Amino acid sequence: MDDTLFESHENIDISKLNLQELSEQLRDLEAKLNILTRETARLEKENMQLKKENAQLKRPPLFVATVVDILDSGEIYLRQQGNNQEYITNALDAICSDLKPGMKVAVNNALQIIRTVGNTFDSRVRVMELEESPDVTFKNVGGLKNEIEEVREAVEYPLTRPEVFQRIGVEPPKGILLYGPPGTGKTLIAKAVANQANATFIRMSGSELVHKFIGEGAQMVRDLFLLARERAPSIVFIDEIDAIGSMRTHDGTSGSAEVQRTLMQLLAEMDGFDNRGDVRIMAATNRVDMLDPALLRPGRFDRVLEVSPPDSDARFEIFRIHTDNMNIGTVDLKDLVNITENATGAEIQAICREAGMFAVRRNASEITMDDFQAAISKVKNKSKSDDIMYT
Repeated sequence: MDDTLFESHENIDISKLNLQELSEQLRDLEAKLNILTRETARLEKENMQLKKENAQLKRPPLFVATVVDILDSGEIYLRQQGNNQEYITNALDAICSDLKPGMKVAVNNALQIIRTVGNTFDSRVRVMELEESPDVTFKNVGGLKNEIEEVREAVEYPLTRPEVFQRIGVEPPKGILLYGPPGTGKTLIAKAVANQANATFIRMSGSELVHKFIGEGAQMVRDLFLLARERAPSIVFIDEIDAIGSMRTHDGTSGSAEVQRTLMQLLAEMDGFDNRGDVRIMAATNRVDMLDPALLRPGRFDRVLEVSPPDSDARFEIFRIHTDNMNIGTVDLKDLVNITENATGAEIQAICREAGMFAVRRNASEITMDDFQAAISKVKNKSKSDDIMYT
């Protein structure tokens, strides 16, 4: 009896031992299965990618061309990029309705247009386009009534009221250049035009077109005007244009030669070899005497306007604009006008700001005449020896 019990216990232990081994083997097999499953998924993905690349290599190559013109017969006049070869071809009706001069298209070896290609721009050019219109209006510009009217005639009205020019039979000015001392309101006028014209506003500084490598600045100029034509109606405003538009010299340095190449590309874009359509050009500079004569001739900048420092009436208007939301108590603006002769609009704005800061320093409830006099002394009567640039 005892031997029988011993044998049964021994059989149970052996069965338990086999079960544990089988469980471990099962876990090992499951782990290997997971590894093989992941490897299979990776190989399938790689296989699909290779099939896609293989199909891409077997497909005949496409060439990029530019639509030069659409002929009356419906044929398309193309210029191939890279070798500048020109040829005439046909396009499918579905594509032909979308084609326009200047558009890029993809063509095959049979010179058949396959599809349109979107224009690509330098990322530095894209960020120059203002997404939102500036909140500056012409009401924020004190004085400069004649200058504002001439700018609106040359830039805003051709975009907002083109039927007037068609009825009269006159072509509006192609470009307008604003020049004058710093702080007189040149950039402010451009911002007001951008707000009023309800058009795409592309603003850039002339120094942004100056680059180290050959042809990079000229390429940015091409991209700039291509973007302007694509976003038409649009306004291109080049601030500090003297950075690239200075008079050409023959000093032979590579840096000067690159700036001159950029200038020549700008002249070519402005000269009207291609119709700019609803693209208006504005520029501003403090040094009109440095500009190349080719920029100033009619056909490029048809209007050259001087933005002078404000007179007494304009200074009163500027003081009124900047103190409109300020608690100035019994301060007479005419007295401020009399003691700020030759002050620019930017200096008047700084005077109003500094007067408010003096009142804040005293923890006062309103701004007094003493605050304005202290502000005028701080802004206008600072000598060069006190300026941080000369210490």
